[in-house]
Amino acid sequence: MDLNARIRQTLTTTTIHRSDTPRPSLVSADRYAAALAFPEYLASVVKNREWWQDTYRLATVREEHAARVDALPTPWKLVAITEDWCGDAVNILPFVARLVEAAPKKLEMRLLGRDANPDIVNAHLTGGLTRSIPTIIVLDDDFMEHGWWGPRPLPLQEQAMGDWWLLPKDERRLRIRMWYARDRGRQVHDELLRLLEGMPVNR
Repeated sequence: MDLNARIRQTLTTTTIHRSDTPRPSLVSADRYAAALAFPEYLASVVKNREWWQDTYRLATVREEHAARVDALPTPWKLVAITEDWCGDAVNILPFVARLVEAAPKKLEMRLLGRDANPDIVNAHLTGGLTRSIPTIIVLDDDFMEHGWWGPRPLPLQEQAMGDWWLLPKDERRLRIRMWYARDRGRQVHDELLRLLEGMPVNR
């Protein structure tokens, strides 16, 4: 197996990262308070503005996922690392925002820019190698980090870094976008909920 193949294999190992022991987050209470809520972020985007708006307008939450988030035994804070130019972020974060809206007593979310927060990004490298986004970090009320998710749903990441890797870039991007259009947030919601459901209840 050549070096590029080994790197691609590393990048498809997992999208769910659960900490064995919660650790103090690089996102302090002040940093979290200064970050944007999703409506503020949506109003601020410049690149892909219509795409962001359309994805959010059309995003929904399935009843099963709404029930699962409502059943979470404890509330969580989500910190999404993103940039408006990122096609994966456009296809993922509006669905996460809808999940948060479905159970505001259980979830809240703030968004931070990747390029303005290199310390956070470098602590959450995909496969320990790349600064891929979006990344969604899970914090408790004391700003202890319990895990993180990203940058893509695992089935998509496996295809994008596997069979689709040798395709021309435009073809690969089209297939990724079509995958998101067919999935409509289902896999994102399922993987994020599996991460949250696996968190310890007693803190």
